[in-house]
Amino acid sequence: MQPPSEPDGERAGIGRLAATIERLRRQVQEAQQAADGRALIELARGILIERLRCGPTQAARQLAALAEEAGVSPLELAADLINQAARDRLAEVAEDVLADAVPAETRSPAVRLRAAEHGMVHAPDTQAVAVSLLEHALGPLGAAAVAVWVAGPDASLRLAGYAGFSAEEARRWHYVPPGVTTAARRALTERRTVWFDSLRQAGPPTIGHRQLSGGRVTVPAGTGGRVLGVLEIGWPDDLEPQSPQIRRQVEALAELVAHTIEAPSGQQGAAAGDGYAELVDLADGLHDPALVLTPHLDGEGHLVDFRVSHANGPFLDPAGRPRGEVVGALLLETYPLLAGDGGIYEKVQHVYATGEPFRADRMALTTLVDQVPLSVVMRLSLSRQGGGVLVVWAILDETSRLARLLQHAQRLGRIGGFEEDAVLGEITWNQQLFEFYGLERSAAPIPIDRLAEHAHPDDVPEVGRFLRTLLHHRRSASVSFRLRRSDGISRHIRVVAEPVFDDHATLLAIRGVYQDISAQHWTEVALAATQDQLVQSEQQAAERNRLALQLQHAIMPPSRGPMDAFDLQIAVRYRPAEKEHLVGGDWYDAIVLPSKQILLSVGDVAGHGIEAATGMVVLRNALRGLAVTGAGPAQLMTWLNLVAHQMIDNFTATAICALYNPGTRVLRWARAGHLPPILIRDDRAAELPMIGGILLGAVSEADFEEGRIELRREDTLLMYTDGLIERTDRTLEDSQRQLLVSASRHAATLDARLDHLLAHNRSDTDDDTCLIGIGLR
Repeated sequence: MQPPSEPDGERAGIGRLAATIERLRRQVQEAQQAADGRALIELARGILIERLRCGPTQAARQLAALAEEAGVSPLELAADLINQAARDRLAEVAEDVLADAVPAETRSPAVRLRAAEHGMVHAPDTQAVAVSLLEHALGPLGAAAVAVWVAGPDASLRLAGYAGFSAEEARRWHYVPPGVTTAARRALTERRTVWFDSLRQAGPPTIGHRQLSGGRVTVPAGTGGRVLGVLEIGWPDDLEPQSPQIRRQVEALAELVAHTIEAPSGQQGAAAGDGYAELVDLADGLHDPALVLTPHLDGEGHLVDFRVSHANGPFLDPAGRPRGEVVGALLLETYPLLAGDGGIYEKVQHVYATGEPFRADRMALTTLVDQVPLSVVMRLSLSRQGGGVLVVWAILDETSRLARLLQHAQRLGRIGGFEEDAVLGEITWNQQLFEFYGLERSAAPIPIDRLAEHAHPDDVPEVGRFLRTLLHHRRSASVSFRLRRSDGISRHIRVVAEPVFDDHATLLAIRGVYQDISAQHWTEVALAATQDQLVQSEQQAAERNRLALQLQHAIMPPSRGPMDAFDLQIAVRYRPAEKEHLVGGDWYDAIVLPSKQILLSVGDVAGHGIEAATGMVVLRNALRGLAVTGAGPAQLMTWLNLVAHQMIDNFTATAICALYNPGTRVLRWARAGHLPPILIRDDRAAELPMIGGILLGAVSEADFEEGRIELRREDTLLMYTDGLIERTDRTLEDSQRQLLVSASRHAATLDARLDHLLAHNRSDTDDDTCLIGIGLR
C-alpha cells in the first residue's frame, strides 16, 4: 500500500486539526455550561440553607431528593427555586413561557434565562455581556447576532458590545451620531420595542443589515425612566409574528442589559455629587429662569415624577409662588396641568430618557392660580445634563413679544435706530447701527452732527442740507448718501430723523433710523442698465427685421403679373408675415433656362429674421446657377443639399425643384422634405405621388428620387409653402384635405384661382406664404 500523496496528506492533516478544534470547542462550551449550572445549583443550595436552617451537605441532599421526586433535573429545580426566591422580572417571564413557545432545546426557559443572567452579571465588560446573551438566551430563540448600544448624553449611540457580527462591521458601526435614523435609533427616540419582520423589505440601515437581512428587533434598555442603551437582536430569516411570551422575554433581557451597561465615560456620578453641583452652577449662571429636575422613582425603581431640586435666582413662578415653595416639590404636584397629552411633562420625560434636547420659541404653559387656569406663552429649553434635566424658560409678555417683533422687523428691513438725548448728551444705538458703521458693540456711537465725516465726498453737500434742516431749523428731514466705513466698504444709506420737544418747545432728543438701501440701489442700477440694453437690443432687432424685409421684397415682391413661357402661363403669389420679427425664408422662382426648359421652385428656410432671409437668397441663387448645368431635378437637389450643409452653419430647409420641357410637356420634379405639388385636372385636385427626399442640410450626403408627369391642356399645377395651410387648431393632414377641396373649385383664370386659394386657406401661424400656379394652355 502506497502512502498518500502530499496534497492528500495535507488535506487529511487539516481535517484532523479541524476535528480537534471542534472537539475542544464543544468541551469548552460544555465546561462553560457546567460552570453556569454549578453556579445556579450553588445559589439554590444557599436558598435551601437559609430556608431550612440546615448545612450545605443536607441542602445538597435535599435538592437532589426534591429533583428526583419532581421528575426534573437538579439544574431545572435550582432555577425554579431561584425564581421563587427572586420574584423578579425574569421569574415572571419564566413562569409565563409555554412549553411550545420556544424551539426544542436541552435546557428549560428558566435555566436558560438564569444562566444568561449569571453570565451577564459576572461578565468583565459589555462585550462579554453580548456574547453571553447570544449564547445562553437568544441563540435558542433562533437569533444569529446581538448588539448592545450605549446612549450618549446627546442621544448618540455607541456600540459597546456585539456577537454574531464581524469585527469589520463593528468598526464601521462603532458610533452613530445624533439625528441619524437607524433601527436602534427608533427604539431610543420612540422609547418602545420596535420589531422588523424583514430588513430587506422595509428596515432602516443598521449594523450587519447587508449580511443579516432577516428579522430584527430593537429594545430600549433602561432603568428609572432613563434609556441607557438599546439591545438589538438579528435573525438570519424573516420573522413570523412572535408570541407575547417571546416578546416579554426579549424585554426582560433588555432590562437585565440595562443593569450591566457600562456608564459612558464622563457620566459616572452625574446624578449626584460633583455632577449635580455642576448642573446647579450652570443654572445659576443663566440670566433666564431655570429649574433643575431630578428623577423621582417609586419603590420598584420606576419613574413616576421629577423633583424640582433647584431654581436659580431669575426664576419667576407663573403662579406667583416664591422659590422656596417650588424647590423640593414634585413637578406634577406643583404644575399638575403639565401632564396633558403632548405637553411639557411628556417633553421632559423624552429628554430625560433619550438625551435629545428640546427647544421651542413659543409654547403655552397653563398653571392654576386659586384654582383658576392661567395660560402664559413662554420660550422653553430642555436638556439632559448627567442624571438631571435642566429646564430654562422665559415668559413672553406683550412687551417682550413686541420688542422681539420689532427686533426681527429691523433685522429683516436692515433698519438701525438711534436716539440722542439733548439734555444728558447720551447716544443710544441698536445693534444694526454698529454693523452699518462696521464698529464693535463696545465702540462709542457717532453723533448725528458728525454724519458728514463718514459720507462720500460727493454726497457731503446733501448731508449738510439734511443736518441744517434737522439741527438748525429743527424740522424732520431725510437724506440718502454713501456711508464710508473705516474698512473701506461703502454702503448706500437712507437716514430719516426728527426732533422731539416737550410741551414748552424745548428740544429733548433727536430720534431717527438708518436703512441700508444698498441692495435696492444696485437693483435699480442693474434695472436701468438692463433697460438700456433692452432698448438697444430692440433697436438692433428692428433694424435687422427691416433689412430682412427689404431683402425679401427686393427678391420676391408680394405679387407678380402672369408670365407666359411657350405654352405655359405662370402666376405667383407671395404673402409675407404680418409681424416684421417673423420675416421668414420662403422663396419661389420661375425662369427659362438656356436649354429652353423652365425651372420652377419653391422653398422654406427654417427660422425667421435676417439669417433666414439671407439663407433663402443663398439657396435660391445657388439653384439658379446649378440649373444651368442641365442636370435633372434629383441631381440639383443633391448639389443644393451640399450647399446647405457645408456652406451655411446650422441650416435646414425644405424645397421643390421642377423642370418643364415644352417639347414633350413632361414635368420632372424632386422634393426635399416639402409638401408635394397639386395637380388640378378636370376641376379635380389631387396631390402628386409622394417621392423620397430628406431636408436640405440635415446630412452631408443624401439621395433624392425624381418624379415625372405629362401635362395635358387645361391642367393646372400648384406648388406652395406650408404657410398657406398650417394651423394650430387642426392637423396638417386636415389642412391639406381642405386645400384640395378649395383647389377643386372652378376658376375662370389662373390669377383668380390663386387669389381664391390665398383668401380661403389662411393659416393662423403668421408665417410667410409662397404659391406658384402653372397652367397649360
